[in-house]
Amino acid sequence: MGDLARLPLLEKAPTTHARLLAWVEEVAELTQPDRIHWVDGSEGEYKTLTEELVAAGTLKPLNPETFPNSFAAFSDPADVARVEEQTFICSENERDAGFTNNWMAPAEMKQKLRGLFAGSMRGRTMYVIPFVMGHLDAEDPKFGVEITDSAYVVASMRIMARIGSDVLKRITETDAFFVPALHSVGAPLEPGQKDVAWPCSPEKWIVHFPEERSIWSFGSGYGGNALLGKKCYALRIASVMARDEGWLAEHMLILKLTSPEQKVYHVAAAFPSACGKTNLALLDPTIKGWKAETLGDDINWMRFGKEGELRAVNPEAGLFGVAPGTGWGTNPNAMRAIAKGNSIFTNVALTDDGGVWWEGMTEETPAHLIDWQGNDWTPESGRPAAHPNSRFCTPIDQIDMLAEEYFAPEGVKVDAILFGGRRKTTIPLVTEARDWSNGIFMGSTLSSETTAAAAGAVGVVRRDPMAMLPFIGYDAGDYLNHWVNLSAKANPEKLPKIFLVNWFRRTAEGGFAWPGFGDNSRVLKWAIERIEGKAGAVETPIGFVPTGDSIDLEGLDMTPAEVEAAVRVDAAEWQTELASIEEWFAKFGESLPAALQAELDGLKARLA
Repeated sequence: MGDLARLPLLEKAPTTHARLLAWVEEVAELTQPDRIHWVDGSEGEYKTLTEELVAAGTLKPLNPETFPNSFAAFSDPADVARVEEQTFICSENERDAGFTNNWMAPAEMKQKLRGLFAGSMRGRTMYVIPFVMGHLDAEDPKFGVEITDSAYVVASMRIMARIGSDVLKRITETDAFFVPALHSVGAPLEPGQKDVAWPCSPEKWIVHFPEERSIWSFGSGYGGNALLGKKCYALRIASVMARDEGWLAEHMLILKLTSPEQKVYHVAAAFPSACGKTNLALLDPTIKGWKAETLGDDINWMRFGKEGELRAVNPEAGLFGVAPGTGWGTNPNAMRAIAKGNSIFTNVALTDDGGVWWEGMTEETPAHLIDWQGNDWTPESGRPAAHPNSRFCTPIDQIDMLAEEYFAPEGVKVDAILFGGRRKTTIPLVTEARDWSNGIFMGSTLSSETTAAAAGAVGVVRRDPMAMLPFIGYDAGDYLNHWVNLSAKANPEKLPKIFLVNWFRRTAEGGFAWPGFGDNSRVLKWAIERIEGKAGAVETPIGFVPTGDSIDLEGLDMTPAEVEAAVRVDAAEWQTELASIEEWFAKFGESLPAALQAELDGLKARLA
């Protein structure tokens, strides 16, 4: 091991798994760390790591009265979000990456990365984190091992995934396959050099090698760039595994609903960012007798069960939510989970009493804060106190409304799938798909108008198929075709019904056509009653929409006529939409599934 031969770095390795040991040795040889630490996931280890991070200035302990066992971190201002332009899918063939992904030939990319990783962990500890996505007791547990030189990543991964000794023991005993996920902040330390509170590199690369199921991430310490179990594994790499193995890895929440008759239903729902996904995952229903529980707010792995039913599981163990906009008024369930502590906040503001704050958290804005960049802040400052992409990282089992089925290794049967965008016009409040193929068409054309949060012009329609645009690990047309073909594995009687929703539709006067939030439970009730064959609907060219009196409006200041307006299909608006969909589908070229072209042709004919 070259320079490392003197250091007995691998002598005390707590595993005999040959491939894992060989990989750890190879990475240590390349990156030249001072020490190797095998993460055991224990409480004691977490305490030691967080104490070291506090001493280094990376973490700030919060007031134990208000945020017990919780910390705030503040990143480098140049390391605050996903870096989509530096995210690559390096498949063997460029065609397999498709038009939605950046691509480079794998050999060329590996050469570039090896140059960057060479010596990148000098002066640092190399942490080896064994983890499992989903349940250790699942029929087919999906393992990963992340190597990182960031203790912040270790502490966050302990919240977000099941990590440590139990996982390593199972990997070793079963000689399991694992996804090697390599991460470095890219900031080596020379002897005697003082570290900074948030080490990172100006150069950032987030790279996936789908055929070998591996991930290399360089230069960023932030969020999904560094917590490699999240988007990198659970969506980009897992979507490729799912294609090859006949299942689905999706950017979806999972919600359990119980009717007044005590009948249980499960809904999976995909929404692009800033479209209300976390709020729906943690829904407080406003209709009498209905109960909502959550199984997850972000990632959903779906497989077919023994009877041809689609089953969903949340492979994550934590919430990694956008803080701004999450508040006691809008999402009390999330706030109650956060208030229990054991959380890591990144790039939020600090209150004078040792707590945290962000825009939208409370009705009243504090008179004084320290903003996410460490400056004094008052409401007159004219800038956000918390970064717009600031985050809370909180254990999922702190959610009071967590469904017990979250802990079931094989998940729950899915009764309905929702696709939701953010559109002022055109798209009705809710539309039931004509059938499975029509539902996939709805998902494939899912769209949002760009908001101020996204770069570029405001109000432009952006297509985001199944809300997976940044996360599909292979060609987007092949991905949609996988959805189409999967129905062959299903029992047609047990396929979920698909619905398209749009909570953000506006009235002619410019106000919201629907109150949203907890009242979205009324739309879910209608969807469930459609599954049961009870609720009224009107057939339109795009699918079935509710009749004015089929949505439960009890206790709501709204009329059936206003419901009809919120679900109206305007032929002129849809002519514009058709042109936009044609333009979108043209980008897929040869890989657009024939079934989706047929759906578009059918829609055109019906609108004519």
